[in-house]
Amino acid sequence: GTMAGKSNGVMPHSAPSGSRRSSQRTPRLTSTDAPRSKFCRLSAYSTTADIGTLDFARVDQVNGPVAVEGAEPGGTLQIELLDFQSADWGWTASIPGFGLLADEFPDPYYKVTALPAGADRVEYWPGIRVPLAPFCGEVGVAPKEGPLSTIPPDLHGGNMDTRHLVAGTTLYLPVFVAGANLSMGDGHATQGDGEVCGTAIETPMRATVRVTARNDLHVTGPEFEAAPDPWADQRQERRNATAGIGPDVMTAARDATRRMIEW
Repeated sequence: GTMAGKSNGVMPHSAPSGSRRSSQRTPRLTSTDAPRSKFCRLSAYSTTADIGTLDFARVDQVNGPVAVEGAEPGGTLQIELLDFQSADWGWTASIPGFGLLADEFPDPYYKVTALPAGADRVEYWPGIRVPLAPFCGEVGVAPKEGPLSTIPPDLHGGNMDTRHLVAGTTLYLPVFVAGANLSMGDGHATQGDGEVCGTAIETPMRATVRVTARNDLHVTGPEFEAAPDPWADQRQERRNATAGIGPDVMTAARDATRRMIEW
């Protein structure tokens, strides 16, 4: 089935008339992310000046929803993440008012990264190559009450931005409404442990998944069986790390990030 062509900025509570319904127990779904990625108006030809034209009402577009026959409230939707294919470009930005250190980095900046087909690493800055590990930042079902914005994640999934949700991982989400109503989007070519500047290497994404209604399984929030770490080889190399220390998690995270930038 295809989830393309129904991009929206909310996680719907119910599937609208004419939306896709899967009649198979384990269908294969293909999702194409919003036409110009996370903020829609940005492209491979955009510049820093375009950051000021962003429409935040269209942040984190998702494709869907897809109703899965047999999925019932109280059960679980099993989502096998099979394959992710990014575009040949991606972008990262520092957006005023956005990110962990937004108050310290008030100026906008926009950077495009080439993503050659078949590459396992890309040159992010001259001499700095980062491994690719594509996934969708947004994977969610209909919330218990809604519709809700796609920006904050919740028990239904949504904007989890979890780098472990790569191909080979199986995600389990609680079902709150009949059909589950799966939506996906927010393609990332690669991402660290979170988006400290507010973005990863954002890219239009084609994702293939297999879904199964599991009414024999009950989860109360997102759970997943992680695929082998695609960055495992890099984690075996010598690397620099900074630790955030203190009673407040946010303050500690900001401090660790700040010292990593200074390094």
